[in-house]
Amino acid sequence: MIGEEQETRRYRWEDQAGKEVAMSTSEEIRIGQIAVRFRLEGQESGGSVAVFEFDVPAGARVPAAHSHDAYDETIYGLEGVLSWTLEGTKTDVGAGDVLCIRRGVVHRFDNDHGVEAKMLAIVSPGILGPEYFREIAAVIEASTGGPPDPASLAEVMRRHGLTPAP
Repeated sequence: MIGEEQETRRYRWEDQAGKEVAMSTSEEIRIGQIAVRFRLEGQESGGSVAVFEFDVPAGARVPAAHSHDAYDETIYGLEGVLSWTLEGTKTDVGAGDVLCIRRGVVHRFDNDHGVEAKMLAIVSPGILGPEYFREIAAVIEASTGGPPDPASLAEVMRRHGLTPAP
């Protein structure tokens, strides 16, 4: 959580030759009601992929519609259902469902359902990292209960390769 000291635990695995083959972290980043946990950061995969879980409470409407031109994002449903809107077309993603969001596609999601949803996001190449979510959380926290500053959110998004939708 922003503003609170938290412990970040990293877990590493090695192959038989002692070469590191994977890494996971237990840090949880809270952005309002959403929780994000990176399971594999791009730097640990040689830049090929980043993987994170995220939890979205029932009734949540987030984030702002956006696209990204430098990476694809694949969503795998773990629990609950999120309603994703891609280029104006809405589709539900539940446990076991997969949604591939290609570069340049404007998208967003909402939890229009009565239970929390948990999803796994796979970003390829792995250029989106936890710093993006930390910075977005800081902008939201700075709003002290009011709406966050749209210009500040857009600045953070652009800096991390996301393009806010008009």
